[in-house]
Amino acid sequence: MPVLNEARHLADSVEMVLGQDWPGPLELVLALGPSTDGTGEIAARLAAADPRVRTVPNPSGRTPDGLNAAIAAASGDVIARVDAHAEIPTDYLSTAVATLEETGADNVGGIMDAVGVSPLERAIACAMKSPLGVGGARFHVGGGAGESDTVYLGVFRRAALERVGGYDPHFARAQDWEMNHRIRSSGGRVWFTPELVVTYRPRSSLRALADQYFNYGRWRRVVARLHRGTANVRYLAPPTMVAGTLAATAVGVVWRPAWVVPAGYAAAVTVGGWMISKGEEPAVRVRVPAAIATMHWSWGIGFITSPSSLSRGLPGEG
Repeated sequence: MPVLNEARHLADSVEMVLGQDWPGPLELVLALGPSTDGTGEIAARLAAADPRVRTVPNPSGRTPDGLNAAIAAASGDVIARVDAHAEIPTDYLSTAVATLEETGADNVGGIMDAVGVSPLERAIACAMKSPLGVGGARFHVGGGAGESDTVYLGVFRRAALERVGGYDPHFARAQDWEMNHRIRSSGGRVWFTPELVVTYRPRSSLRALADQYFNYGRWRRVVARLHRGTANVRYLAPPTMVAGTLAATAVGVVWRPAWVVPAGYAAAVTVGGWMISKGEEPAVRVRVPAAIATMHWSWGIGFITSPSSLSRGLPGEG
C-alpha cells in the first residue's frame, strides 16, 4: 500500500485489509511517503498494534517507487496492490487468489466502483462508470470475465512482477497500464473478473478532477511513445474531440455553420449526462455533464500538450 497524506483514510483501509477472510498468511507493507498530515504517526501505531503490518520508507513519495519498495519488502508469492483511499470487500484476497489459480493469469483485478457522497462526487461517480465518460474499459463499466489490457489495482503472482522488473519508476501516472502491457508482452495474462468490486472515492471538486485527468492524459501519451501502437481509438477520442471542437469554433468565426460541432458536443454531453444519471436526485444530475466535459477536455488537453521531456530517458527517446 503506497501511502502519502492519507491520515483521513489509512486506519480504515488497513482494517479492511487485516479483516480479509483469506485463511493463509497475510502481511501488509505500507510504503510511507513524506506526509505532512500525521500519516506517519498513524502508520506507526497501526504497525505496533499488529505484527502483520510493516512499514518501509518511500522518500520520493512517488507511487511507482512506493510500490516497488513494498514489493521488495514483501515475502509472499502473491502480491496484492491496495490503495489507502480504496475500500476492498472481505473476500477480496480469497476471490483473487482463487481466480489466479483457476485462470493461470499473472494478474487479476476487478471493478473500480466509484461511489460519491456529495452531489458533485456522485455526479463524477456517474461519469466514471459510464462509457460516455471513460470509454468501455470493463474495470470502469463492468462486463464479463476474461483477458484484459489492464485492471484496477491488481493481485499478482510475484514471479510475474520479477519477470518484468516491477513498476517502471519513470511513470508518475499510468504505471499500472504500462506494467500490465509488459506482462502481456512477456507472454503473461491479465484477467478481469467482475466478482472483485472495490469502492473508489472520486475527487471532491472539478478542479481536482481536471488535474487528475490532465495528468492521466499526459502520461498516457508517454506510454504511447514508449509502446508504439498502443494508443487505440478509446485513448485517441478525447484529444481528437478537443482538436476538432477548437478548430470548428475558430472556423465558426468566419463560417457560422462550423459552430454546429461545439454545439453538438455540448448537446451530446448534456443529454447523455442526464440519461446516464437516471435515478439520481436533480442536484446530482445537473452536475453530470460538467463532470463528463471536465474529464474529456482535461484528458484530451493533457494528451495533446504532453511534453517530450516526460519521455526523456526512456528507450529510444532523447
